[in-house]
Amino acid sequence: MLRLRRAGKLFVFIVTALLVGAPGELRAQLAVLLEEPYSYDGTFAGTGHAAVYLERVCPESPTRLRRCSPGEQGAVISRYHGIAGRDWIAVPLISYLYAVKNPEDIPLFVDRKLVGLLRQQYLDSLPLPEEKVPGAEGRYQLAGSAYDRTLYGFRIATREDQDDELIRFLNASPNVGSYELLKRNCADFVKQIVNFYYPKAIHRSIIADLGITTPKQAAKSLVRSSKQHPEMQLTAFIIPQVPGLKRSRPVHGVLESLVLAKKYVTPVLLFHPFVVGTVEAAYWAGWRFDPAKDARIFDANSPNPAEQLESPLNAEERRSYETLLGMMKKDALANDLPSWRTLERTAQPQLDERGQPVLEISLVGKTVPVGLCRGNALRVAGSPELVQNLLLSRLEFELKRTKPMRTSAAQVKNDWKLLGDALSRNRAALN
Repeated sequence: MLRLRRAGKLFVFIVTALLVGAPGELRAQLAVLLEEPYSYDGTFAGTGHAAVYLERVCPESPTRLRRCSPGEQGAVISRYHGIAGRDWIAVPLISYLYAVKNPEDIPLFVDRKLVGLLRQQYLDSLPLPEEKVPGAEGRYQLAGSAYDRTLYGFRIATREDQDDELIRFLNASPNVGSYELLKRNCADFVKQIVNFYYPKAIHRSIIADLGITTPKQAAKSLVRSSKQHPEMQLTAFIIPQVPGLKRSRPVHGVLESLVLAKKYVTPVLLFHPFVVGTVEAAYWAGWRFDPAKDARIFDANSPNPAEQLESPLNAEERRSYETLLGMMKKDALANDLPSWRTLERTAQPQLDERGQPVLEISLVGKTVPVGLCRGNALRVAGSPELVQNLLLSRLEFELKRTKPMRTSAAQVKNDWKLLGDALSRNRAALN
């Protein structure tokens, strides 16, 4: 009897160990990226863009894949239209989001001139034949996505053998441009990749999107599939838009864009009020999908690269920081410091000797360099006061009331510490 009890305890221990260990083996390694629309897409269609991030898969070249080496952060793969004659291109994660190679090089605040410079220098580094180098459209699509828009991620678990099989499949398949808006778009490519790991996890919506695969439908169907398959271990997160450019717009499906958007609803309502009422009723009854629900905040500068997802800033924290920021801005105005946006208009972005972004600002008849990223904000500091201005502008952007909140408490805390260091430098310079 004692032996049976011991055997029973051993069995329970082994089963428990297997259950606890299983999530570690199937650690979340793939993420669908749902990207908000901006510019003309935001004004008219509003469907945004979709891509796939693979943590264990890295680009040997933009068109050939391999397993990642230790320390590498994986690749974003997406289908493009008319770029280098290819169907898909792979870009390292940090470069895809920010057009730089290292997290410490990500600028704290941007304008169009700086974004253009970073995209161009990244494009020049790609090993593509000269006749295949993408033009302006390619620069916008291949690198620096987080400058123009907010992205939503939906991370699921994969196995290493699945990653290896996907690498073999994509490397062996013809990579020739075949984009078609209605049946071979970016969301169709995402569906193909995700369904490679989890068959039928992503599907089209015949009613909501008229049979077209849209980025929002890809994310929505994946979230629904994960509820039926907990082994996917789905985690939702937000990649915030870098402060500086105009905010992107909410992402929509096909009928949402055609009927529910204000610019379309009035003329449609005049001629087809029944259609509008029916679509709105269906939308509120089940089509609606909030990509930010229960989402955490992605932080590329997290001290722990294995876990870069932080909790969003709550309302009480935001109000506290906003009060402190208001007092800091009053001090800046009292010292006659021009606003950061005013300084940007006539300044020229450059890269320093380490390849990190710097802004050359004309001030009182001389040129003053200001480091624009965490890696050089205090190292390249021709004027600590200007660094203070840069950080005040960034914090003002981050603390704006948005729904959902797109800033983490950890990010604001780090920015506030950097502001404190800049103020200390400024006081030391005055003394």
